[in-house]
Amino acid sequence: MKKLLIANRGEIALRIMRTAHEMGIKTVAIFSEIDRNAPHVRFADEAVCIGPNPSNQSYLNGARIIEVARELNVDAIHPGYGFLSENAVFARAVESAGILFVGPSPFSIEVMGSKLAAKAAVKEYDIPMVPGLDRAITDVEAAKNLARKIGFPILIKASAGGGGKGMRIVEKEAEFEEQMQRAISEATSAFGDGSVFLEKYIASPRHIEIQVLADQHGNAVHLFERECSVQRRHQKVLEEAPSSILTPEVRKKMGQDAIKVARACNYRGAGTVEFLVDDKLNYYFLEMNTRLQVEHPVTEMITGVDLVEQQILIALGQPLSLRQDSLSIKGHAVELRVYAEDPQNNFLPSIGTLTRYQRPRGANIRVDDGYDEGMSIPIYYDPMIAKLITWGGNRDAAIQLMLEAIGQYEIEGVATTLPFGRFVLEHEAFTSGQFDTHFVQKHFKPEKLEETNPVGAEIAAQLAVKLYSDYQRVLKVPNVDQSNWGKDNR
Repeated sequence: MKKLLIANRGEIALRIMRTAHEMGIKTVAIFSEIDRNAPHVRFADEAVCIGPNPSNQSYLNGARIIEVARELNVDAIHPGYGFLSENAVFARAVESAGILFVGPSPFSIEVMGSKLAAKAAVKEYDIPMVPGLDRAITDVEAAKNLARKIGFPILIKASAGGGGKGMRIVEKEAEFEEQMQRAISEATSAFGDGSVFLEKYIASPRHIEIQVLADQHGNAVHLFERECSVQRRHQKVLEEAPSSILTPEVRKKMGQDAIKVARACNYRGAGTVEFLVDDKLNYYFLEMNTRLQVEHPVTEMITGVDLVEQQILIALGQPLSLRQDSLSIKGHAVELRVYAEDPQNNFLPSIGTLTRYQRPRGANIRVDDGYDEGMSIPIYYDPMIAKLITWGGNRDAAIQLMLEAIGQYEIEGVATTLPFGRFVLEHEAFTSGQFDTHFVQKHFKPEKLEETNPVGAEIAAQLAVKLYSDYQRVLKVPNVDQSNWGKDNR
C-alpha cells in the first residue's frame, strides 16, 4: 500500500493519517467546501474538495469518493467511523473498483448492520441474548400480545437502527401502541426501514463492549473491554478501559464470546461487540459495530496496540502478529468526548467559532482533535471537537489526570461538555463504580455544573452585578430600598 484515501473528516481522519505516515503510506484527504482549511486537509499529502457542505453531497457521496481515488491512483480507502463506514454498498463498490477497503467484507457489514440478522447469525454459538422477539414486526396488535408474553417493561428497537433512533421503552401495556407507532415512524424516517423488534428491558444495565481483531487467515483475538455506560440520548460521552466491575472470569468469557460473534459473520479487521450487563454480571449480546469505534483510544492506551495499524495490515492480507496470551491490560484509561454542546441546555449543539483553543499537554495525556483556534464548528456534522484521553497506573490515577487535563483545556466561543465531564468524574456514583446507563437521568441536573465550578459561578455573579450596575446608570433606575415608596410600604 503506497497511497491511502481517508473517506472522512476531522479528528478521525487526522488520527488515521498519522498512523499511515508512520507506516510510510502517503495519504489523500477529501473535504467539503467548509472544511477547506481543516487540519486533516493540511496534514495530508494530497487533498481534494469532494463537494458542498451537506454530507449527502460530500462525505456521503460514495461514487465521487471512488472517482477521486481512481484519479489519484489510490491503493486503499479507510472509511473511519460514521458516514460510509458501515455502508455495505460503498464497501462493495470500493472492492469492485479494484481498491482495498480497510474494513470488513460487505457481507459482514450487512449481517451485523441488521440487529435481527446479527442475532440470527450468533444464535448457534450459544451466546447470551436478551429475551425477546427475534424477528421484525410491524403489526401493533400482534406485537402487543408478544410483549405480554415477554413481560413489561419492554424495549422496542428499530432493526436497522442506531444512535438511539427508533427506540422506545414501554413500562405499561397501556402505553404500548402509541410508543410502537412512534418507533416505527422514527425508524422509517431515519433509516427508510420501519421494522422493529421487541426485547425485555434490562432496568439498570451497564454498556460494556469488547474490541476484537480478526484476520483473513482465521485468527482472532480480543483486546479486552471498554465501559461505555455514561451516555446522553443513548450516545456515549465518557468511556474507560477496563471496566471497574468485571471479574477476570467474566472478562475472559465475554472476550471469548466476542470472538465467536466475529466468527459468526466471517469477520476481518477491527470490530466491536457490544453487550448489556446487569447488576449480577449477567451479560447479553447487543450488536456488533463493524468499524473503528470513537472510543478506540482507551483500548490502545491499555494494550499498546495501534488499532489503525492493525486494520491496515489485515487489509493487506497479513496474518495477525498478536496472540491472546501475549495481550494484557496495563493500567487504566479514560476518554471524554469534548462536544460543542451545552450541558446546561439539554446538550443541544453549540455552534460558533473557537475564539480560544488551547489543548492540555503532559505525560499520559492524549488529544485527538480536528480543529485549531479561530475555526468554526460547522452545523452540518457531528459537533465533536476532540477526544481527551488520559492514562494512569490505576483507575484513580487516570481519573485524577483527566480532571487536571480538563482544567488545562481552554475553549472559548462555544459551550462544551468539559464541565459535564468534570461533574461525572467527581461524582460518587462514578468514582465508586456504582453507575449504569441512566447516570445522566439519575444524577445530572444542569444547575449542578455551577456547584462544581465555584470560581466560574463567582465570576458569573460578579459580571451580573456589573451589568446590572451599568444598566442602572444607563436607564437611571432608582434604588427602591432607598426610596420613600420602599420605606412607606414596609
